[in-house]
Amino acid sequence: MLGRFISPPRVGRRWLRSSLSAFAGLSLATVGVWASSSPVARAGTASGGPGTASFWNETSGVQGFATALSPSSKVWYTLGNGGLENVFYPQTDNPDTYGLQYYVTDGSSFTDGEATNTKHAIALADPASLTFTQTNTAASGKYAITKTYVADPARSVILVKTTFTNNGSTPLYLYADYLPQLNNQGMGNIGSTDAGGDLVASNGPMASALAASTPFSSASTGYVGTASSGTAQLATGHTLGTVYSGVSSSGHIDQTAQIPVAASGSTTFTLALGFDTTSAAAVSDVSASLSSGFAAVQSSFQAGWHTWMSGLTTAPASVANNAGLLTQYETSLMEVKADEDKNYVGAFVAAPVTPWGSTVSADGGGGHGYHLVWTRDEYQMASALLAAGDKQDASDALTYLENYEETSSGQVKQNTWLNGNAMWGGNQQDEEADPIILAYQLGRTGSADFAKIKLLASFIAANGPTTGQERWEENGGYSPATIASEIAGLVCASNIATANGDSADAAAWLAKAQSWAGSVAGWTYTTSGPYGSGSYFLRLTPDGQPNSGASIGLANGGGNHDDRTVVDQSFLDLVRLGVMPATASQVTNSLAVDDAQIGVNTPEGQIDHRYDFDGYGETSSGADYTGAGTGNPWPVLTGERGEYDVAAGNLTGAQSALTTMAGAASDGQISEQVWAGTNGTGGFSLGRPDNSANPLMWAMAQYVRLAMDISAGQNLDTPTVVCQTFNACSAAPTTKPAAPTNLTVTATHTTNVSLSWSGSSLAAGYKVYRATGTGPAALVATVASTAYTDTKLTASTAYSYSVTAYNNVGESGPSNTVTTTTKTPVPPPNAPTGLTVSAAASTTVDLTWTAATDTSGGTVGGYNIYRATGTGTAALVASTSGTSFTDTGLTPSTGYTYSVTATDTDGNESAASNSVTATTTANNVEVVTVTVPSYTDQTGLTVYMAGTLSALGGGQGDWAANGIAFTRVDATHWRATIHAAGPTTLSYKYTLGGAWANDEETASCGYVGNRSMQINGGTEADTVANWAGPYTCGSSPPPPPGGGTGGNGGTTETIAVTVPADTPASAQVYLAGNLSVLGGGQGDWAANGVLMSRVDATHFTASVSAANASTTLQYKYTLNGTWSNNEETGSCGYVQNRSLTVNGGTQTDTVANWKGYGGC
Repeated sequence: MLGRFISPPRVGRRWLRSSLSAFAGLSLATVGVWASSSPVARAGTASGGPGTASFWNETSGVQGFATALSPSSKVWYTLGNGGLENVFYPQTDNPDTYGLQYYVTDGSSFTDGEATNTKHAIALADPASLTFTQTNTAASGKYAITKTYVADPARSVILVKTTFTNNGSTPLYLYADYLPQLNNQGMGNIGSTDAGGDLVASNGPMASALAASTPFSSASTGYVGTASSGTAQLATGHTLGTVYSGVSSSGHIDQTAQIPVAASGSTTFTLALGFDTTSAAAVSDVSASLSSGFAAVQSSFQAGWHTWMSGLTTAPASVANNAGLLTQYETSLMEVKADEDKNYVGAFVAAPVTPWGSTVSADGGGGHGYHLVWTRDEYQMASALLAAGDKQDASDALTYLENYEETSSGQVKQNTWLNGNAMWGGNQQDEEADPIILAYQLGRTGSADFAKIKLLASFIAANGPTTGQERWEENGGYSPATIASEIAGLVCASNIATANGDSADAAAWLAKAQSWAGSVAGWTYTTSGPYGSGSYFLRLTPDGQPNSGASIGLANGGGNHDDRTVVDQSFLDLVRLGVMPATASQVTNSLAVDDAQIGVNTPEGQIDHRYDFDGYGETSSGADYTGAGTGNPWPVLTGERGEYDVAAGNLTGAQSALTTMAGAASDGQISEQVWAGTNGTGGFSLGRPDNSANPLMWAMAQYVRLAMDISAGQNLDTPTVVCQTFNACSAAPTTKPAAPTNLTVTATHTTNVSLSWSGSSLAAGYKVYRATGTGPAALVATVASTAYTDTKLTASTAYSYSVTAYNNVGESGPSNTVTTTTKTPVPPPNAPTGLTVSAAASTTVDLTWTAATDTSGGTVGGYNIYRATGTGTAALVASTSGTSFTDTGLTPSTGYTYSVTATDTDGNESAASNSVTATTTANNVEVVTVTVPSYTDQTGLTVYMAGTLSALGGGQGDWAANGIAFTRVDATHWRATIHAAGPTTLSYKYTLGGAWANDEETASCGYVGNRSMQINGGTEADTVANWAGPYTCGSSPPPPPGGGTGGNGGTTETIAVTVPADTPASAQVYLAGNLSVLGGGQGDWAANGVLMSRVDATHFTASVSAANASTTLQYKYTLNGTWSNNEETGSCGYVQNRSLTVNGGTQTDTVANWKGYGGC
């Protein structure tokens, strides 16, 4: 894929600024009554750095993404879990924060954080701008916090208008807590309180300032995970007891400020978080924004968005008549636009998040997450903007791709930072084709563009049809999706060449495209497969022989498989890009296999996996992906299926796909993947976002484009010149649909009538007309499906119905007419009684009730369950025939109110039962890091946690020595992410190798009692002094076979490496290689194989021991133990594996550059 009280006014700049605001940012519901904070001790600068390990705060809880539409405002931000998460500055590939949230305490008995102790809601305060309002209500009911966010168009400042409401008479204290991770680094941050009382932080060329429209009562900066941290003080003492003016050295810092609030009632103020190149400049920025006032800044922010939205095509009919679909359309469209960078105009990153970020290290910066440019993803966003009427941004995207992604050879980089520096080095031939297709769609056919297009087309022609990697970036060979793009790219290039008088290239490229189009099925369509009829497109073939059964190795732990057993739906690009008609038998045969093999039926509809045996996703238990897992379904693939339906003329199916995508979104954010495992596992719900990238901008763009396609009656992304070349065009309907047939009344009750009918193939939807008695017919509903229930009718009344179909051309004539008379009213059943909440988890609530009776002689036919969220309006969520119900797919830490009614066989509904309220538990995730003895690696054993694991709610037993396996971070640190069904306390201790004979001991070899932790969404840092068993008291484990240091026995080599001067001070250097040859049990080529010790800023050293002398080791260096930051040449080129012989000497090396640093 990132939470009070009055003190005497201070004289000086801060107080003057507040006065200049004419107190507009502060309103008191209870004038003159303020709570008094406890006395604080001032302790100078905090020591004990650098703090605990840092991670990224980017999970499925993302609720919004926004920026101001002004080049002067270079901040982008995500909202989630009730707070501000990641802020990007000064461009979209550079994250700078973990988050900003409020903490609330009574000063003596409790401390709440917004993320874990409140019920979250979010909404767009303005449907035509990304003005988000979060409402967080305390689970205890003691308080509520409402926050509205905007970015100042004039500067890089985020303003948060906050209203804090104390619902009781006991004074409460409010603190803002900010975790800067400036310049893409959790470590290396310096922070302090400036002379005016603002909190400032910096890391290299990036700085931030936190201020408020009323002065902070106190402010402090400490190290995360230590006693100096403000949140640690609040958790233990319920007050900011010791105020630190700053930190003594750089590290992972926590900045906390108390904001004075009224002793009861509501207090409103504005918080400002600003970014600039220096702390002084950031302070000046927040001061200027606060002086402007929230109202003025919000007006300017919204005006920018209103101007942009007004220049677009009107929202399409596919969403215009459905409030939920329309809100999703507008949110998706605005967030795609918001994703555009302002330093590199036309650059769009794949997503403003880090997938599974809560377990991705932020310590050393470098490459992580999806905030990079992929040409393929950018093409999808540009085509969506073009479809919606934003030709300028689509054109800017093409210009950016030509200038930064395309190389002089015509090859396009796999992915890059915004400045064009490559991240990964693969070649994906569809990315060479995408700019050509976009140029054709834009009509950019001039000589300057053609010069770029000629390089791209020549590269495709010379290197296709095979590709180094297909669109999933894992395997190479013959891919139907890649070949479709290559063919379309060559045809479009031929067309543009003709316009530029280059007839030779035009003919050559067209001939090659036609040849490949005639061969694509022969390369990728098997007729001897094990699925369905045996005939279908494969994901890819390594050898172009789809019946050979060649083996392909799948990434992410997917294993090796016969290529005929691995299917995906990427062959649909052959239809979307106009190479094959939608009716081709190869396509329809493959769709049937696709549905059976990789389709998942979720409560929202069918959503497909990427391909069989996919391992890119969480584990089956819901733990974060760390290299292998179980791939979950991708909503974007439902959008692709919808576009196929458009091409096939099945607009009803396309509308259903659009609805499924919207249903799978959370708070308007369409994620990369949705959970397909057991409902409730890991806190996830079937068909709802998991912890992959959320939002994924490709998915948001796909929703926009599909909505426009449905209303146009054709795929706007299909290049006309391509589909005309291959006689595969699916033109928009040129006639109205035929009238629906077989309209039937399926049920008649006292106050409602149910209808169904046979649909029309060219219909985009249906209109239902009703007449009362002999009166005129009037439109009562517009629907996408072929069924409708008309409600709120009058009993004993005759009604007549007819239905029409419509599309982009017009409306059909009416169907047959049906008439029915609603039933005579009889007394409804008695209301159910005894409604009870029998259980509540993070995403489910269990209800039971006593059966209702029907004293009028009728029969109780079933029950309707109604649910209200928070203080909202109750709505029908389900019907059942029994007296119990489990409500699923709920949001953690959210309050719900339920009631139940009974219905009889005539459709009468009883009064509501008693109402009950339930609050779902938090989706708690605790990240635990343990420091272990330095000799742990030599044992070759894994670190485990044993404990009362049944408390986690995942079905594990208690006190198994191998309860939870940890993952090695480096030689002395191991880490695990622990998921619980709700807030709980865990008793535990550590073992080595999952054996009680090797459990942890004290430094003096004594017994270690059980540890205890609260699972509450935070982090835990422990230290093991010694291991029992053969390793007691630090005695080294037995030496490897051969022992000793000379002769034919083992030996040790000292390795010294000089690293670039720009290596971050907090970074760690590792040696990766074929370490198994050393005989110590280590695996080969782990990026974090051997941790090296820092000598000074540019020198690191390590010793490696081999079981046998003269062992040859192949190796290279990485930064922070990740291949994303491995060593490169002085010109940012690939470094071959190094080699040394372990013979008791010293090896001296030099690293010229780190990938992701120094311009590489």
